[in-house]
Amino acid sequence: MGDTEVAHIRPPETITITVLRARNLRGSNAKADVVNATIKVEFGEKSLGESPKVDCMADTPAEFNYNATMSCTYDDPTALDEIAHKPIVLTVIEVLPKEKKQKEEKTITLGQCTVDLLPLVKGETKYRYSLAISPVPGSPMESIPADAPRPEVDVLLSVNEPLVGSGQTHHGNLVTITMESLYSPPEAWGLSGVQYAYAAALPLPINAEKENPIVFANGTLKPGVDKEPPNKQKKWAVPATALGNAVYIPDSYLSTDAIDDEDGDYRGKEDREHRTSAEHEKNRVTWNTERRSYLEASAVKSLQDKIAKCRYWPVEVMRLPQPAGGKGKKTKGDKGDDHADTKKGGTSTQHGGKDDDGSVSFHGVAFINLAPLLYPGVKRIRGAYKIYSYTDQALYEKTKRRAGFGEEAAKIANNILNRSTASPGPKKGAGKDKDDKKDKDNKKGLLQHQVSRVHAGQNSMATSQTVKSDAGSEPDSSAPMNLEGQQYVEAKSYMMFEISLSHPLIPKRPPEELARRVAEYIPPRPLFPKRTDGAQRAVEDFHTQVASVAGLVLDEFRDMFGAELKTDESDLSQEAMETRRQKLIYELNASGKYFAFKEQLKHSVVKIVREKYLKTTNFEDRQELQTFLSELYVYLIDQMHESLTKTLALEDQALVPAPLTDSAQLKHFAREAEVNGNFELATKYYQERIARNRNDPSHWFDYGTFCLYINDITKAEECFRECVSIDQKHLQGLLLYGVVCTLLEKHEMAEMFFEAATNVQPRSILAWTMLGLYYDTVQNEIGAEMAYIEANKLNQQAAVATARALREEELAKQRAERSESDTHTGRNKSDNSVSRPGSEYKHGSVGETPHPPEESGGDQPVREPTPVPTSTIFMQAIDWLLEVKAVPFTERALAHELLSPLGGATALYHISLARVKLQKRELHQAEDSLNEALQFDYQNPDAWALMGHMKYLTNETAEARDRYERTISFVADASEMHSIYLRLASIYLQEERFQEAKTTFLMACKKSPSCVSWLGVGIACYRLGELAEAEDALSEANILNNSDPEVWGYLSLVCLKTGRQLEAEQAYKYAIKVNLEDTELMDEIITTQKEVGFGNPQF
Repeated sequence: MGDTEVAHIRPPETITITVLRARNLRGSNAKADVVNATIKVEFGEKSLGESPKVDCMADTPAEFNYNATMSCTYDDPTALDEIAHKPIVLTVIEVLPKEKKQKEEKTITLGQCTVDLLPLVKGETKYRYSLAISPVPGSPMESIPADAPRPEVDVLLSVNEPLVGSGQTHHGNLVTITMESLYSPPEAWGLSGVQYAYAAALPLPINAEKENPIVFANGTLKPGVDKEPPNKQKKWAVPATALGNAVYIPDSYLSTDAIDDEDGDYRGKEDREHRTSAEHEKNRVTWNTERRSYLEASAVKSLQDKIAKCRYWPVEVMRLPQPAGGKGKKTKGDKGDDHADTKKGGTSTQHGGKDDDGSVSFHGVAFINLAPLLYPGVKRIRGAYKIYSYTDQALYEKTKRRAGFGEEAAKIANNILNRSTASPGPKKGAGKDKDDKKDKDNKKGLLQHQVSRVHAGQNSMATSQTVKSDAGSEPDSSAPMNLEGQQYVEAKSYMMFEISLSHPLIPKRPPEELARRVAEYIPPRPLFPKRTDGAQRAVEDFHTQVASVAGLVLDEFRDMFGAELKTDESDLSQEAMETRRQKLIYELNASGKYFAFKEQLKHSVVKIVREKYLKTTNFEDRQELQTFLSELYVYLIDQMHESLTKTLALEDQALVPAPLTDSAQLKHFAREAEVNGNFELATKYYQERIARNRNDPSHWFDYGTFCLYINDITKAEECFRECVSIDQKHLQGLLLYGVVCTLLEKHEMAEMFFEAATNVQPRSILAWTMLGLYYDTVQNEIGAEMAYIEANKLNQQAAVATARALREEELAKQRAERSESDTHTGRNKSDNSVSRPGSEYKHGSVGETPHPPEESGGDQPVREPTPVPTSTIFMQAIDWLLEVKAVPFTERALAHELLSPLGGATALYHISLARVKLQKRELHQAEDSLNEALQFDYQNPDAWALMGHMKYLTNETAEARDRYERTISFVADASEMHSIYLRLASIYLQEERFQEAKTTFLMACKKSPSCVSWLGVGIACYRLGELAEAEDALSEANILNNSDPEVWGYLSLVCLKTGRQLEAEQAYKYAIKVNLEDTELMDEIITTQKEVGFGNPQF
């Protein structure tokens, strides 16, 4: 079993670091043209070798061609991690010539540079650098003029096989963590007196079970007047022996984002002033450090699971005593990086003194919300994160962790700081006297430093006891107060923190894949019908040519005999017509037109022979040829007659009248039938729209929403499928197809269509909100959060754009008014100067003085107010969902609206809730919601209209009439007035208030005429005895819908009253034919027929 496991471990891979050449080196002797130098290669605490001495000239590159090697082992999970975050340090050392009686060569360290191994971790096998050599403190290279060529070294990194295979690249991940600065620190942190080191740490998994602390140890306190450069370069987290500018990572700079695009805290308008003051005026602690970590597949899975379980990740901040000036004594088990002591589980280190154990003070913690890393396609977050006082109880409540890494991180930080304070040791060669003197100075300095550390340690020990008590307490017990950490909260301290991944934890499906999968589920309908080839097309071509030739022959006949036939004395006898026919044939033969017509028909005949009869070769039997020609002749004569019949019959056909109703009117009639509960008639109108134009996606979409309303989910799915097949980018069709899939529990398809909608229109608030509502349905909290954040961002941008447009419009109006005012003032001044020259000074001083401030004030930039969206993303979605009858999603959106900070239980919320209840026919709950809405806004016309509908549906006509009349009396109309007019007028008819009914029906006809509204006008006029007006109104209704039985019934009554027997009988027949079911109307017709004695053919 053990042999099998060993066989799966990859053998070590050798990394070769080749120092190729160096340029522009300058030694200690500025006049010397040659510098004898060697380059030392180090990785962490390990020396990889030293190149041979090479003479370097200023104008000629020095070829070193030195190879140093190191191994990457795969039995240690942190091997790749070390290669990712540790640099290769190249130290350029000048070797001075030996002096007399000198046993060893004297050396001077000129400069250093760091080589980044990251390309090898990313899968490269060869990578070349040209790196600038940074002088170390006290180096002769510091005196090189700024305009002189900078010293450089060329380095080549190479491996035989990629360090990370393709499988590892796909399943593993490279995490890059950047600790920038801590702003607005506690006021107790001063730049005078005893100075401290500042560290930050966070846990990161190295496999499925274990986590290691990532430590940033080199934070320094800086005053606010010390401005940061625009392009801040990042530092190595573990610089090892690098000094000076060599601690910076080549070509790696801090990124900057707009505050609105950040992911952390302090992003609101109210926080801008505090952030500006903290970042430009107050002290700050600066790290500007980047730490990379390679995570294998199990570590990536562990990170993903922990974020999903608890989205907050702790980053602990602390203050530590300054390390000793010399290199501290390495502890047992120290591996020279920030994983020291953790690999073996040990946590105790000693650095030569009691205070060197990393006493922690000002222990704080920031909670980083890493949930955005689980958004599809997201691989970077950055923001300002608030720092809280560290306690184990707060840590457990936020992250479900029982203890932090404070003490362990402090020890690791001291290891890093002690190593970074040590300078790279040059080769021996200095005189003994100087060595003795240096040893004495070092001992003296170390003694003074230890004395100062004792005083600092006494203060820090008192504070560290609080942290220890916190660490030892149970999360559910009362945790002691961290008074020092509380100063972070009082100072409103925050840290700029960034974490990025080489590829997202949750990959985002590209738009091309989503479009392809949508097309797989719903193939796009071809825009044009298929072209008919073969026999059918050949016959159609022959018909076309016959019609063309017939037209040409007819034109020739008209030219020859047209004038003769127009006279009254023309001979139309059979003999005369035969004579004209012979003359026409002669003229065609004589002019050659007959043969031209034959050639015109020839090609189409050949196509029929080839395509229909499949004859493409010569006939061998003459009898077979004659038989075929006879058959072909008969067929062509038949087709000729068929073509001529179609051509010559066109003039006799009556024109087909254009439809009197367009698509918009049919949609209005269908919605009217929906409101009246006549679903059969509504279905007819929707299907008529589709029959008129099957290639219009909106026709299918509207019919699908109606099917959704009557709970015919299968038919709705078919309609939305047709809509998307016609237009693959129909946003609302994609969304509603996703809704239908959700109702049918086809969740994979539903998610795909919702995502496709966000790709079709990435800036659609509705699309992102619907995606969030879907994720809520399947209980994907992180996905819902991502969608809502994007929708809110777009909503805020829309509010800003609207506010800016309104402000620009107002400014333009003010400029126009000022321009008119200036013109008018100038004209008055001119008139006054002509009439009274002596008063020029007076009018100039009094009348003109106010204008310059106005102009200057107009040119000053106006402070942009904080725009607030007029409605939440959920209310915008609710309006659309109510329109398309998607009740389950509407209820979910209403729940979010109730909890939204910008929403809540407003009048609009209760009105929307009432509309949902009305769609579900839950009338009593709808009445309760409307009563709540009227408490918020007693003059809301929509609330009163819906209250009237509710009363109308419960047959409380008197109460419904009062509500409708109140709605009409408001200055502002309700959102849907047509149904209000119709129902109010129908109540008037029931109460026999015919004049009010007529007036109200006419108001409906004026706003949006329909068969029902004109029928109401006709009924009211008939009851008022206005038979002529009644007939006109009923005729209008009949034009809009000639299959309405009530229209025919009342037309029959009008004709009976006016004594038109034939028309009365026809109207009565049509009323019976279209199934008149109103028994009262039928009884009235029969009674009237008996009174007048006609109208019923059965008499």
